[in-house]
Amino acid sequence: MFPLSVCVLTFNSARLLKDVLLPLKEIADELIIVDSGSSDETLDICQQFGVTPVYRAYTTHGEQMNYAISLVSNQWVLCMDSDEIIDQKTVEEIKKIKNGSMPAPDMAFRISRHWFVLGKEVHNIYPVTSPDYPVRLFNREYVGFNSRPVDDAAEGYKNTAVIAGFVKHDTFFSIHEVFNKLNGYTTRLVKYKRVKPSLARGLFSAFGSFWKWYIFKNGWKDGKVGVVTGTYAVAYSFMKYLKAWYQHDDKKH
Repeated sequence: MFPLSVCVLTFNSARLLKDVLLPLKEIADELIIVDSGSSDETLDICQQFGVTPVYRAYTTHGEQMNYAISLVSNQWVLCMDSDEIIDQKTVEEIKKIKNGSMPAPDMAFRISRHWFVLGKEVHNIYPVTSPDYPVRLFNREYVGFNSRPVDDAAEGYKNTAVIAGFVKHDTFFSIHEVFNKLNGYTTRLVKYKRVKPSLARGLFSAFGSFWKWYIFKNGWKDGKVGVVTGTYAVAYSFMKYLKAWYQHDDKKH
């Protein structure tokens, strides 16, 4: 048996936080919460679970998670976001891993993450299909998160296994949040990653995204929500080039 530290990132996460923390408390020998400046009831809820969050100004998700990992006292960590709810089967499977023989240090475990948009499970949300299987449980001495500004991932492992169970990723609970996060993601992408400014490329990318994510990736099967996720894919693909073009043009003046 080995002890497990659980890391959770929060920012105005009160909507789901109790549902997120309840199952995590069953498996956490140590719970670390890093908050980036919540103004809702997030901090109060954390206190109810006996945790005082550590504040860190947000830069990128990967940097935020690596900071949380740096605070733990155990070698093995489980890293979760505050809109990801693990079910009881996932809890039991993690308990089995903890109570079994020590995994190889370069071994990592993936969760089965199902994406929900506006309360409905969807086939995809650009740029991933649902479910996806991100690495979330690992030995911190071998694995960490990369520095991509968007869609970062854990890396450094050699082998992985999927933890049986169902993780509900309850993202984008309102139309407003869909496009608010769209704006945040594309702004951060252009800020931290070089995107060649080109309106023509943006239009071509947007057209391709519609066909790939709404038609071929079965977004159309999700009804009205599929229209939202299809629009999100188109807008994301176009806006990153639009913002890069605008910034490039603005600098010339």
